[in-house]
Amino acid sequence: MGPGMYHIGHGMMNILIRLTFLVSFVLAACNMQAQVTEAIEVGEIRAHVEYLASDALTGRKPGTPGGDSAAIYIRDRFREAGLRLLGEDGLQKFPIVTGISAGERCALSIAELTGELRKTFLPLSFSGEGSLSADVVCSGYGFDFETDSAEWRDYATLDVTGKWVLILRGSPDDDSGDYDPFVSLRKKAMVARDHGAAGVLFVSGPQFDKDDALIELDYQQQESSMDIPVLSIARSIADRLLQGMQVAELEKQLIEQRKPVPIACGGELHAEVQMERHIIQGCNVVGVIEGGDPSRTDEYIVLGAHFDHLGMGGPGSGSRRPDTTAVHNGADDNASGVAAIIEIAEQLAARRQSLQRSVLVIAFDAEEMGLLGSKYFVNNSPVDLTRFILMANLDMVGRMKEGEKSLSIGGTGTAIGLEEAVARVAAERGFTAKMSPEGYGPSDHSSFYSRDIPVLFFFTGVHDDYHTPADDADRLNYPGEKEVADLIAELLVDIAGRDDALVFQEAGPKSRPSASRRFKVTLGIMPDVSSSESRGLRADAVIKGRPADLAGMQKGDVIVAIEGRPVNDIYEYMNRLSDFTPGQRISVEVLRGEEKVVLIVEL
Repeated sequence: MGPGMYHIGHGMMNILIRLTFLVSFVLAACNMQAQVTEAIEVGEIRAHVEYLASDALTGRKPGTPGGDSAAIYIRDRFREAGLRLLGEDGLQKFPIVTGISAGERCALSIAELTGELRKTFLPLSFSGEGSLSADVVCSGYGFDFETDSAEWRDYATLDVTGKWVLILRGSPDDDSGDYDPFVSLRKKAMVARDHGAAGVLFVSGPQFDKDDALIELDYQQQESSMDIPVLSIARSIADRLLQGMQVAELEKQLIEQRKPVPIACGGELHAEVQMERHIIQGCNVVGVIEGGDPSRTDEYIVLGAHFDHLGMGGPGSGSRRPDTTAVHNGADDNASGVAAIIEIAEQLAARRQSLQRSVLVIAFDAEEMGLLGSKYFVNNSPVDLTRFILMANLDMVGRMKEGEKSLSIGGTGTAIGLEEAVARVAAERGFTAKMSPEGYGPSDHSSFYSRDIPVLFFFTGVHDDYHTPADDADRLNYPGEKEVADLIAELLVDIAGRDDALVFQEAGPKSRPSASRRFKVTLGIMPDVSSSESRGLRADAVIKGRPADLAGMQKGDVIVAIEGRPVNDIYEYMNRLSDFTPGQRISVEVLRGEEKVVLIVEL
């Protein structure tokens, strides 16, 4: 099929898809016959959920027609309720990188041999771009470490400055665990770069992979690119580079001898790397209800819920049934939360004259992809973050058990007196509230807590339908959700009318990075895994009494180097830490605003 025919067919298909969504949207809107009233109505909550969780929206995955239709629906409900829309007519758009592929300009050659993209060579997902012509040096497994039980120095007698480094994948032992912290591809590439390498070539020996498969391009949301090219090459190319033995024999000797095996390489290798990033557009939906007190209208309570879900599921989607391709409607997760904030916003807008402070209402996109929408919002807020006195987040509030008025509320320790206020309102409405003080949790409020904003997280509990195609609209407890929404609305009115704004206090992370045999030490921070920093890793929280805290690290510091070696993202941070053992003293370089600070940390 020619390019012209493909584009015509593809365009017509998009038009048909969008017309289908437009028709379903109009019908749903007409059938609702929604009335803007102060009362939160069970029927209106149900109508919102049934539309957002309908098959027509195919799981509200970001960047799809279903996700776009959900955003427009929410925006229109905000407008009907009288909210002033922010952004582009209520939409705050942002880019989402969903994958990466090798561009057609990628090339590799050695003398008269030309590599074949995707057959004999392929860039890794974290490869840098550009071209490099240089000699090749083989560093065996590419190790450079010393532990209590093992030592391996592949670079001790090598000069790799400005050269390609050829590295075998894996290690000589998969059972002892001695090599576990040092075998990752990124770790090996970092070690080579630290020794001055200008590029890295990975090859699989037959004992590691008899099929000699190239390393697949597996994009990770939080992964940044290195500043040197990193390629996976077939054994046929590596064998052309090695002198005196082939990859199979080198691997055999390394496994048997458990130490570096010197081997020469010959010839100059030229490669060009071009990467193509696949970008979709996400969007948050943002509206504001101005408070009635002119002296406090520039103080804000944020009311939020995420509207995205898992689309059609499948491997890598987050579905608990990854082998099933079907619409994941996400009725409880999180059409329930969105329906509730629409109804709460409608009530608050009708009572705006009695509100002293303003309420910012936000439906977040791409929460399921790593809180991307809320992270983008706090980094690009149209309102000064220092004016936020509370963020209330609703995520899965539609499955309260029949006959029970129970609710989990997190973040109650993030402001002085907040727990008492929550407990009082919950008791007045007959709720049994399971409260936890921690500000961190698995949803969008964490993005605000990391910026010293008090938070509350409302949740009616997990269930067997979570992240499966069975999370459908007919399984929700709508009268129970109305009770939850009424409670939250009353609580927000109470907080909006306080004489004094809430005062933030830190309530440590809800969960901490788990330890494993790979990592013997930790700094004791909660890293920002979806940071917008161009380089480095931002500390969203510093745990009191842990090494980073004792060394003087502060929340918001951006770690850019450990022991003088660069840290560009969470992966490099973890790989750097794997080099150290308890009791060591290391230097950690951070950016604190515009200032560079070097801390001495005792692990």
